[in-house]
Amino acid sequence: MKDDLFGGDDSFQPLAARMRPRCLEDYVGQEHLLGPGKPIRESIERNNLHSMVLWGPPGVGKTTLAKMLAELNDAHFETLSAVLAGVKDIRAAIEKARQVAASFGRKTILFVDEVHRFNKAQQDAFLPFVEDGTVIFIGATTENPSFELNNALLSRSRVYVLKSLSAEDIFKALKKAADDKERGLGSLAIQVDDDVLMVIAQSADGDVRRALNLLEIASDIATESEQGLLIDQQVLEQVLANESRRFDKGGDLFYEQISALHKSVRGSSVDGSLYWFARMLDGGCDPLYIARRVVRMASEDIGNADPRGLRLALDAWEVQERLGSPEGELAIAQAIVYLAAAPKSNAVYNAYKRARADVASSPSYDVPMHLRNAPTRMMKDMDYGAEYRYAHNESEAYAAGERYLPDEMDEVCYYEPVNRGLEIKISEKLKRLRQLDDAHRANAEKGSGN
Repeated sequence: MKDDLFGGDDSFQPLAARMRPRCLEDYVGQEHLLGPGKPIRESIERNNLHSMVLWGPPGVGKTTLAKMLAELNDAHFETLSAVLAGVKDIRAAIEKARQVAASFGRKTILFVDEVHRFNKAQQDAFLPFVEDGTVIFIGATTENPSFELNNALLSRSRVYVLKSLSAEDIFKALKKAADDKERGLGSLAIQVDDDVLMVIAQSADGDVRRALNLLEIASDIATESEQGLLIDQQVLEQVLANESRRFDKGGDLFYEQISALHKSVRGSSVDGSLYWFARMLDGGCDPLYIARRVVRMASEDIGNADPRGLRLALDAWEVQERLGSPEGELAIAQAIVYLAAAPKSNAVYNAYKRARADVASSPSYDVPMHLRNAPTRMMKDMDYGAEYRYAHNESEAYAAGERYLPDEMDEVCYYEPVNRGLEIKISEKLKRLRQLDDAHRANAEKGSGN
């Protein structure tokens, strides 16, 4: 019994399916996993199959790798799609694995595509059968397994990260597809130059399946020539007219790129900031989302070192809302450049976190009497607001020595300005006010006779 893992009649399959690699020699990329001495290569050579999770972007060979592992280890291959399958389908796959083991003595690889779409209960349904060896579990996901898969399943699997393919790797797959007379486009007498294939490879953004789909579309609209069907620059322009880069809204790529933008601004890299901003727009990210995040950057990383940054970020957000693209995008770019070049301070961000931590870990202390408002006669009689010192009536409009924290709390310093930008002056001001506090307390102690 030998499974036909790579499909039957190729004639009705898309080019990407027909050209799916059937041996390690044809598999492109992932040298960090499949090169000599690397973990999956070692597993194949030692016939030591184990449960695993293949994590990587679309079109990098997760399904193909799972099928090849089954083929090379003479294992039965069962596949489930988490988009369509439920617990009933899982049970059916397990029963099939048991039958194969009993009748033919073969192991079963249970491949679950988009495994992150299974809920916790569905993921738990695999556990006993992975544990007792009924199936070798291989899950494929484009999302971070540590967030999307439960710990019990992860503890029984090894996680392998598959990387986006380089343009050179994708070019090799395209070249093979264009020349292959059995499964590729070679039988159609396709004429295509290497530079055209490289443009397709670069446009595919690391996704070999996408590249092969683009090549197949190009072959469908190729122009007639004396040598056959010609895929030239004109055809290529038609195919790529509506293509956009990979940008998985809400997925890992989304958060990786906004993280890169934020860290570039924090690191004062104007060029890096503009690059990631352009990448996100190129991939279809909503400019308003970026504008909101830029406001966050202004508060978190620039803060009072240059308060103008927050105003500029808010203005850019408003321009995007009012004018849309491209004017709004230019305003956001202006704000990003300003923030990247501005002096940096996370002093307010840190101070806010410290205050929140104190509030979360402390009782709900009462407001001191002198800080309470006294809108009624009764409340005044109860000493609400008594002995409150009105700062504007004090020297320098500062009530030296006054306390503004709950009586149960010691004095605390949350905000520590940095020695950059406007916070230099803020630091000098706060230092002077603290000196006034110290002098007031010293005089109070003398007056009390201590």
